[in-house]
Amino acid sequence: MQGRDRPPTIIAPSLLSCDFGRLAEESKRMVELGADWLHVDVMDGHFVPNLTLGPPIVQSLRRHTPAFLDCHLMVAQPARWVADFAAAGASMFTFHLEAVECGQAAVRQLIGAVHAAGMLCGLTIKPGTPVEQLLPYLEAGLPDMVLIMSVEPGFGGQAFQPSTMDKVRFLRSRFPDLYIEVDGGLAPSTIQQAADAGANAIVAGSAVFGAPDPGAVICQLRGAVDAAATAGAQQQHQQQQPLGAA
Repeated sequence: MQGRDRPPTIIAPSLLSCDFGRLAEESKRMVELGADWLHVDVMDGHFVPNLTLGPPIVQSLRRHTPAFLDCHLMVAQPARWVADFAAAGASMFTFHLEAVECGQAAVRQLIGAVHAAGMLCGLTIKPGTPVEQLLPYLEAGLPDMVLIMSVEPGFGGQAFQPSTMDKVRFLRSRFPDLYIEVDGGLAPSTIQQAADAGANAIVAGSAVFGAPDPGAVICQLRGAVDAAATAGAQQQHQQQQPLGAA
C-alpha cells in the first residue's frame, strides 16, 4: 500500500445490469475493458423482493471466465448456500449480517464455513444497519471484506445515499488495510463521495453497462479512487511529520 491509504482499487461491474442472454460475452467484455472483479447479485425473493440468479448460473459462467466472481448473497438463509456456491466456482461469498438471526456465534460459524469451503468471505449491511455491528468480526480479523450498501438491496438503478459514506469513513479510519466495497448508485457523478470516504472496491451496474463507452466509465471510477488513495496517504504523511520538518 505504499503511496496509498487503502488497499488496491477494485472495479466490479454488476452483472445485474447486463444482458443475461449474453452473460458470458458481457462478462468477457467487462474484463477486457479493465474490470478487476465481476459482481454477481444473488436474490432469493425472500430477503429482498426480487429474484435473480443462483448457483447454476454461476457454475455456467465459471466455465466461460477465470475472472474473480464477487457473489453478493441477498438471501434469507445464507448458510444453506455455502456448499453450492463453492462448487459453482464463486470467489467471494458475501452475506448480509441482517440475514443471520442467531447472533454472533452463528455469524462467526458461517464465516468459518465459507473459508473452509475455499472462498473468501465478505460481510455486508443495509443502509439502516449501524456500522458498529460489524466491529466484533472485524476486530477479530474474520471477514476478508466489508460491503457497505449505499442503496436498499434488491433492485439496480437506485439513487446513491450519501449518508452511508459515514460508515465507510468510520471503517477506513479504524481498519486501513480492510477491503471496503460500496454498492448502489455509483457512477461518475457520485464516485468522488465514495472515494473520499475511503472505499477501495466499487460496484457499478447501470453506470457501466448503460454507458456508450463502458471502458471509459471503468477508468473514471478507478481514477477517482486512485487519486483519493494517493491524497489520503500524502495527508497522513504530513500529519506524521515532526514540527518544523520539511
